[in-house]
Parts: sequence; C-alpha cells; structure tokens
Amino acid sequence: MVAPANHVQGEGGNVFVILELTRRLMGRRRLWLILLVGIATAGAMAVVLSAGPPALEDPVPSSTPAATAVVSSAAEASAVVPSRSQPMPVPAPGEPKTTNYRVLAEAAARAIYTWDARSSTYSQIYERLRSWWNVLPDGSNPLTVMAQEFQSTGVTAASFAALSGMHAYRTASISTAACDGELAQVQQHPPPWNGLHVCTFTLKVVEHQTGGANPYTTPVSVMVNCPPAASAPTDRCAMVGFYASASRIVY
Repeated sequence: MVAPANHVQGEGGNVFVILELTRRLMGRRRLWLILLVGIATAGAMAVVLSAGPPALEDPVPSSTPAATAVVSSAAEASAVVPSRSQPMPVPAPGEPKTTNYRVLAEAAARAIYTWDARSSTYSQIYERLRSWWNVLPDGSNPLTVMAQEFQSTGVTAASFAALSGMHAYRTASISTAACDGELAQVQQHPPPWNGLHVCTFTLKVVEHQTGGANPYTTPVSVMVNCPPAASAPTDRCAMVGFYASASRIVY
C-alpha cells in the first residue's frame, strides 16, 4: 500500500521539476526577447544616425494660407493692371500722338466740350469723342460710362437737334489745370498702376448761337494711360476716360 503513495509523490515531484524548468526557460526566453529587441533598436538607431540627416527637397507649392494669399494678390494685380493682350488703339482724328500725358489730357478736355452743330450731327460728334476713348482690356472703363459723362456735358440727341436749328457751336479753352500729385484725392488714392495719370481742368466754355453767346466755366477730369503701363501703346499716351459729372470730378 506504500508503493502507490511513493509513486504519486514521485510523479508530483517530477511535475514540479518540469514546471520549474519550464518557468526558468520561459524567464530566460523573455530575457532574450528583451535583449533581442534592445539590440534591434540600437542597430536601427545606428543605421539612421550613420545615414546622416535627410536631404531637403525643394518646397512644393501647396494650398497653404500664405500661398493662397500670394496667388490672390497676383490675381488681383493682373485684374487691376490690364495686359497688352489686345491690339493697341490707333490715334483718333485730331488726337495728338505724344507721350506727354498733360498735352494729351488738355487736348482731350478741349475736345470734350467742343462741337459745332452747323456742320456736324450728334452722332458724328459722339463718334469723334468715342474714338478718343480707349477701352481697357479688363473692361474697367466701358463705353456706357462715356455715354453718361458725355450727356453730363449738357448735350443730348434731343437738345442737339434744337441747337442745330440755332446754328450753335461751342468752344473751350483751359483756365486752370492740376494733375496727379497736385490733386488731393490722387494723393490719398494713387493710381493702381504706373503710367495711369489723372488731370482735372477748369474750362472756359462759350456756347455761341444766333441769339448771342453764353460763357461759363466748368470742370472736367481726364484719365490718360501712358507707357510703361502694360495696357498703353508703346509709343504714346491714350485717353481712357473722363468725368464731367459734378459728383465724379477728381480734386
């Protein structure tokens, strides 16, 4: 009856020994795993350090706020400064070919208020002035503005028919002139591109008709575009607008 007991104890002892050996082996395996991980990590760090810092690549344009701001500024500049993508206008009849913006602005101011109903129709006078007005490529000075400002000079198709019956004609001469920095509003709001000029004149106007003459003074502002503006002719200045309305005169 003793032998079975001893046999059980022997088996129990063997199981204990096996468990102990297994525990030790597992402990050693964990230790080796830790060592191997450490060695691998150290090796990887050594490779990275020996390779040196990564080469810097050229920056690639992205949609960052800064890049977007630069693109927006460029788009605005291209919208404000017209390009020389369209054919350059030719001088109108009577329009001086000059790079002196004052000379052209003065001639334009006189032309705006000069007409002769005895020898010209309203359409002819309008078309003559229209030929002086050069529309910019960006369309910022449409002909609709010119039509409004021409009517502000006191002439319409209906009134001109009556003037024609009275053999009327109108003359204009320069009384005073101020251009660019001489104008307070231009000092506060400079032209959007180099080559664009603004002059304001006080004109002495005389309307002649069969009943007598009617003299008066009136202001007019003239905008002239000259080289080196991208939208100006390469060899001369061109008129790109005028204001005869009292609310639009530049002072």
